[in-house]
Order: sequence, then C-alpha cells, then structure tokens
Amino acid sequence: MILKKYCLFLVAIFVSLNTFAQEKGKTIDSLKTEKLEEVVISPLHINTNILDAPASIGILSKSQLLQNNTTDITTVINTIPGVFMQSSNFATSRISIRGIGARTTYGTNKIRAFYGSIPLTSGNSETVIDDIDLQNLNQIEIIKGPLSSIYGAGLGGAILISPQLSKSNGQNAGMSSVFGSYGLLKNSLNYSLNENEGSLNISYHNLKTDGWRENSAYNREGITLAGELFRKQNSKLTYFTNYTYLKAFIPSSINKDAFENNPESGAPTWVASKGFKEYKSTLGGLAYDFKIGDNLNNSTSVFINYKDSNEPRPFDILRQYTFATGARTQFSGNFKIKETGINFIAGVEYFTDTYSGNTFENLYQQNNGLGSLQGDQLTETDQKRHFYNIFSQLKASLSEHFEIQAGINYNKTQFELTNYTENSNQKYSYDGIFSPQLSILFKPNKEQTIYFSASRGFSLPATEETLTSEGTINPDIKPENGYNFEIGGKFYFFNKKLYTEIAVYRMEIKDLLVAKRIGDDQYVGANAGKTFHEGIEVTLNHNWQINRFFGLNSYLGASIGNYEFKEFIDNGNDFSGNKLTGVPANKINAGLSFNTRLGIYFNADYQFVDEVPMNDANSAFSDSYAIINLKTGYRFEILQNLTSHIAAGINNVTNEKYASLILPNAVANGNTAPRYYYPGLPVNYYGSVSLNYLF
Repeated sequence: MILKKYCLFLVAIFVSLNTFAQEKGKTIDSLKTEKLEEVVISPLHINTNILDAPASIGILSKSQLLQNNTTDITTVINTIPGVFMQSSNFATSRISIRGIGARTTYGTNKIRAFYGSIPLTSGNSETVIDDIDLQNLNQIEIIKGPLSSIYGAGLGGAILISPQLSKSNGQNAGMSSVFGSYGLLKNSLNYSLNENEGSLNISYHNLKTDGWRENSAYNREGITLAGELFRKQNSKLTYFTNYTYLKAFIPSSINKDAFENNPESGAPTWVASKGFKEYKSTLGGLAYDFKIGDNLNNSTSVFINYKDSNEPRPFDILRQYTFATGARTQFSGNFKIKETGINFIAGVEYFTDTYSGNTFENLYQQNNGLGSLQGDQLTETDQKRHFYNIFSQLKASLSEHFEIQAGINYNKTQFELTNYTENSNQKYSYDGIFSPQLSILFKPNKEQTIYFSASRGFSLPATEETLTSEGTINPDIKPENGYNFEIGGKFYFFNKKLYTEIAVYRMEIKDLLVAKRIGDDQYVGANAGKTFHEGIEVTLNHNWQINRFFGLNSYLGASIGNYEFKEFIDNGNDFSGNKLTGVPANKINAGLSFNTRLGIYFNADYQFVDEVPMNDANSAFSDSYAIINLKTGYRFEILQNLTSHIAAGINNVTNEKYASLILPNAVANGNTAPRYYYPGLPVNYYGSVSLNYLF
C-alpha cells in the first residue's frame, strides 16, 4: 500500500511539472538564464550520461565537494537523498544507503567503494573513504541499491571516487590553508603538469585539530600522486598512489546524561587510557585503457592496498595488518543485431586480502596516568580471503524511445582462518552467488527519462561476523541477500535550467547479519531475520541567471523512508515490526549559492535529520535536529596567471545540540546507562586562503 502511494506520488509530480513547464515555458525562457551542465558519469558505466542511466546515482562535483571547509566529507555526502553518513571527530564514521549498513557497530560495510579502479573496500568488508583529501577528488558517484553488477552488486550500492587529474595544458601550482575553531588547521600543496604525452598530479596535505571533546586530538597527513602516461590516440596508462598517516585520539561514546549536560566529556575509560588509533596506509594502482578495434575496448588494472594500524583501547590493544592485491579487466563495445544497437561490458575481477590481528593487555591502570601500556599478548589471528567477480551488462536500444539493460554478477568467496591462540587452521567457502539485474528505460524526449529496474544484491560478513566466541569459523553464517525494485524518473525542464530526479524503491533483505555482543567490543555474528526497506527520494537542482552580473543556484534533496524489521527474533526477543536501528526514516537537505561576476559569492545550506532508533527494541531514540551552515568568499586575480580565493564560514549557526554518530544497541555497563551518543560539533568557525599559479 505504501509503495502504491509512492508510485502515485511520482506520477503526480511528473504530470504537474510537465504541465507547469509547458504553461510557463515562455515566461521562463524570457529570462536570461543558464542551462545546467550535462552530468557525465564514470567511463566504466555502460552509459556516460546520468540521464541515460536506469538507476538512482548521486553525483557530487568538484565544486560541491569543496562547498564547505574542505576538511570533512560528511557534510557534502549527506546532501544526497537516501545516503546518511555519520561521523565523529573525523576518526569514526559510518555510511548507510537506504538503511543498508545502519546497524554496523563501527565503520562502514555492505557498500563497495573504488578510488579510480582501486577498491577501497577490504576483504574484511570494511570501507574507508575519508582518508583521501577532498581537494584530490574530482567527482564522487554513489550508486544506490544493488544495481551495480559491474561493481560487485553490493546490497547498499557502490561509491565511485574519481581522482583529480589535470585538464588544462601546461603547469599549475597551488597552496591553501584552512584554519578554524578548536585548533583546526589544514595546509595543502599541489603541482600538476599536463602535456600531450602524459600528465602528473602531486599533492600533499596535513590536517590537524585539537578537538572539542576530551581526548579528541587528530592529525592526518597524506601525499597523492596521479596522472597518465604513454598517451596515444587509442591507448593510455593511468597511475594512482596515495599514502596516509593518521593518529586520532578517541573520546568514544557517552550516555544520555553526559550528552545533555557535558557533551565535551569523553568516556572515562577512554580518557584514562588515552585511547587512540594510528595507522599508515598505501594505495597504488595502474590502469591501461586501449582500443582493440572500432567497436571493442579494454580496460585492465592492477592494484595494491596496505594498512598497518595500532589501536590502544581500554580493554586491550589491537594491532592489525592488511595487505590486498588484485586485478580487474573489462571489455566494452557495441554491435548491431538487425536494426537493434547493442552496447556491452563484460569482465572479471580478482581480489586477495591477507589480514593479521593481534590483541595485547592494556595496562594503563598501572601506568601512573600516562595512558596505554602494552602487556602480554592475548590473541593472534590471521585470515586470508580470496574472491572473484565475473560480471557483464548489456544495453539494447529497441527504438529511439526504449532501451533495455540487463546485467549479472557472479561472486565466489573463500577464506582461510588461522587462530594461533587455539592452534587451529580452517578453510571455508561460500556458495557462488548470482546477482541479476534488469532495467527498462523510456525516453519520451531527449530531456526526460523514466525507468524501472529489478536487481538482486548481497553483502559478505565481516571477519568478526564469521567467527564464534571461541575464535573459530562459524560455518552457519551466510551472506545477506535481497531483491530491490525501483521506479524513477529524471527530467530537465525550462530549457535545462531545472533538473528533477525522483526514485521510488522497495527492498527486502533476508539472512540479516546481527552482531551479538559477548564482551567489551567483542561480537559474534548470526543470521537472524529479515529487514524491509522502502522509500521515495527527490532531487531538484536549479540555475537562475538573474542578470548579467548575478546568478542563483539552488538545490533540494529529500528522502522519506520506511525501514523496519520484517522478521527478527534475537535472544528470544521478537523485534518484528520495529523500526530499523541506526538510521533516520526522513532526511531533507536544501541550499543556495549566490554568485556575482566580481567573484564574490555566498552559500547557505540546511540539513534536517529525523529521530534515529538507537536499539532494536525501539525503547530509545535520538532527537531530530536541523543544522544551518553559511559560507562567503571572494575569487580574484592578483597578477596575470596568479589567482587567489579567500573564504570564511560558520557551521551549525544555531548551535544545535545533536548526535553526529549513534552507537547502535549500546549496552549498560554495571550501573551506568548505555553509551549511545557521539556529540556533534557546536557552532564553529573557519577561514581559508589559497593561491594558484598557472605557468
């Protein structure tokens, strides 16, 4: 019934907008306006224009990524309807898409992410995207739902990050600084060279903050190298590498009383132990693209991903090492069968991941207030994962107005666990998983598209979810899987000054993975039920050139959802029918940007987040909240070829008290209340200055 109402709402909006456009077209056209730019998506898609993609894909352009203070990706990610990113102090974050991944205790899983052609998702199913400096990104695409056959058919979807590559010929150098409240300081340097034969882009950044809570200082620095070599008419070699060093102290979560009365405080045990996480990570990859013939192309890439981390926690000290390698090749092309044009993509991806985790006693209580002190070793575990995806996608243009797309992904995963503490070695593999996808696209004209899609996706368990309380493999654990049905429309109106996108979806997940707590930060997994996800998402983008000097850009993004447990019994408690933990049902983002020909601009954005269920029993909810951010700046030329940009901004203008991250299903410890809350930043200020020189 709810889905039927959503579909009727979709049709009503389309009819009313179309009618309004026809009636008011002459009036709007009489204004001096500018068209919205065509949105180009990743060349690895079977379509390169978002209007022709039968899927809901959120796009963040370079200017959108830098619209705030260029330090925190959370604000800009949350402008996409259906996507919810929670973050605390840069160090801890979680991304959910349409409710998928909301119950993950720490971090992000059930979503695959790529930096260029390099997977950012480890074999442990964990995804981290906030290590890479925002200024090194050209574009982010978020495919919502299991429509991405080419990218692994993850239940939540896929995040595709395009590295920043130089587009202008010659040499370019720049530097920038951001400074703000609570000791925020970010310095960046970059240099690029672009010639006919190749290009070079190198950048360095260092981000620091003292933090506003106890034990929350943060330091990250990184260097990124990217470019192209051996450019020819039909081929090129692309290279990427990124190194990151991070040390972030962790205040952890607090209970309701502390959240309301002393949000600057940290969890007492984390403050006493001076808990933190520290790691070094390296990404590297090569991708070779070449044209085999007039109608056939190939893209082949190889990559490595290494991470060495150390995390002293009150209950132990965790040391982890991850080393992943892999390769991917895909063929794309087109041909005709009679009068029907066929485009295709087909390929295979192989990934191997070696994980080593050790825990040690933390003797901080015996260290005279100096923080963590490593004691005897407690556990030692190694896990190796191997998986491959075989994928294909086909697009058939049946006529000028109709297209059909079909895709399939086959995944096979196996892993080996060595538990040195228990002196055991086990091997296990999941049954092969087929994930089909079918879409129908109707184009009444060149500026409007309506689509329907059906697809199946899956999510592999994380390492800790595959283990029993004794640290051995649990053979009863299965991947989550589910089917998604979606109908949507993408429409340009008023001579491409207004872009509207609407999507209605319904998804049911079975074999739900549940993390059951068995001790301090110790969990085991179980397949315990089904969840139900449905909703509607609306996006509006509008450009209005008021006159030759002034322009106004505005956007609205809204998502209305219904996420609930369809069948869920946990430890004898029946939570069936309860709202899904960890995600708001409703979210609204809106903003505007006022620009002048003189280079002066003003931005304002607004975010509303509905209440969030904090436990499966729905006995505790976080409060809804609304945040307003403001920014103004001035771009100008100092000398010939030397430009500058200065800006200043205020985030959380109304000083709203809110939880920027929720710890789902936190449990009481002794006589203390559950620690659900990571408090969000109060009102804070920043300024920035940058110089750029074109040789």
